[in-house]
Amino acid sequence: MPGFVDCHIHYPQIDIVGSYGEQLLEWLQNYVFPAEAKFKDGDYADKVAKVFVHELLKSGTTTALTFCTVHPQSVDALFTAAQERNMLMIAGKVLMDNEKFAPDSLREDCHQSYEESKALITKWHGTGRCLYAVTPRFAVSSTPEELALAGQLAAEHEGVYVHTHLNENMAEIALAKQIHKCDTYLGIYDKHGLTGPRSVFAHCVHMQDVEWELMSETKSAMAFCPTSNLFLGSGLADLQAVHARGIRCGLGTDIGAGTSFSQLQTLNEAYKVGQMQGFKLSPLAQLHLATLKSAAALSLDHRIGNFLPGKEADFVVLDPCATPLMARRVSQCSTLSEKLFVLTTLGDDRSVAAT
Repeated sequence: MPGFVDCHIHYPQIDIVGSYGEQLLEWLQNYVFPAEAKFKDGDYADKVAKVFVHELLKSGTTTALTFCTVHPQSVDALFTAAQERNMLMIAGKVLMDNEKFAPDSLREDCHQSYEESKALITKWHGTGRCLYAVTPRFAVSSTPEELALAGQLAAEHEGVYVHTHLNENMAEIALAKQIHKCDTYLGIYDKHGLTGPRSVFAHCVHMQDVEWELMSETKSAMAFCPTSNLFLGSGLADLQAVHARGIRCGLGTDIGAGTSFSQLQTLNEAYKVGQMQGFKLSPLAQLHLATLKSAAALSLDHRIGNFLPGKEADFVVLDPCATPLMARRVSQCSTLSEKLFVLTTLGDDRSVAAT
């Protein structure tokens, strides 16, 4: 089948997967920021980037949209590792300048970040299979001036993405609206030119109706991250609203708040989130979400996501009998749909025979 597409992940966070006991804002301060500060060391970034790319491919993921850190060398390391494996990678330097939230070790002057981002876009966007994403971490860690410069970056460079977080956690939402004096979280990004067809907003758990309307009007996309939303206790994304409003929506593992690189395991959790809301994701819909729908959310469905002639050949071979339990269950199945459901419920990286 086509390779899996991961619409939201953090490569610098692989060493904090499974960190206990916090919700979003505390988890960032206690685990994420100390981990990301290590990427000041370019050699360390190179080593982590190689492991990250290996883990994605081992899990059958051939395209990813990922955060780096504030350090330009973190971007260089990731794109270099992706190029070595000819992997389609979208990434960007994280923007953080708000002294009220961003720690000293990761905070940069917004004009310095703007210039560093411009240089990285020139160096990497469209080089091989690398594409660039303007990446303000989230509205809480950026000042209005930095978000305006991020919008300027996106406007100045055709084809670049915008990648950030939106409405993940209730405390985060209240803080963002307080800092930026805005009625809605999405409105903060919109007034700075950060919405649009190549803007991907991770989570979208606690959305107001006006925000869904704005997502639809601007053709912005959502990354659905079920394992992360459950692990951090953030809430359940409203899949019925996404479906009803025709929002482009892809699937994200959100490592390291998410707990698995495997999109099969992520689909397992996506199904459960749907069940909690009376929204059934069929096995075919699940696999469509992890491939062509995610490619469409990244505006890449003209290049990847299925087997049509002329598309790039990112394929995976899946084994629905990869474990004794899976083999036993598959032997009881009478339809393809049943077999696929075993794969998306019990499968993981062991089910990927080849990438």
